[in-house]
Amino acid sequence: MSEHQPPRRPRRETVTYASAHGAGAVPGPARRRPPAHAPARSEIDEQTTLGHTYVRSLMRSQLRAALTALGALALLVGSLPLLLALPAPEALVWAALGAGVYPVVWGIAHWYVRRAERNERDFTRLVER
Repeated sequence: MSEHQPPRRPRRETVTYASAHGAGAVPGPARRRPPAHAPARSEIDEQTTLGHTYVRSLMRSQLRAALTALGALALLVGSLPLLLALPAPEALVWAALGAGVYPVVWGIAHWYVRRAERNERDFTRLVER
């Protein structure tokens, strides 16, 4: 042989489930692969009318949650002057402001965050289907 010959490439081998796991092996149930791009996702990516409708639906549900939280907060803050106008001892007023208002504000904020995350999760589930 000549020294200038290129090295030989190794022979290709086809690997199958049976050759990798033994001749008597049986593969498990076939899994169905989801399509590379779900229809809703491609509609959004291509900015079609249907994709625009999906995104607007998410925006509407997020806006509805935000306006609900804002309305509850406005009712709470709006009722404070009425509460403070009542003839009550000063300690009761401070207790209402310190221990009554902040837990309600925290509850409204907690509800809003959970609702917004649920809206996004539902939208993602819709798009990924």
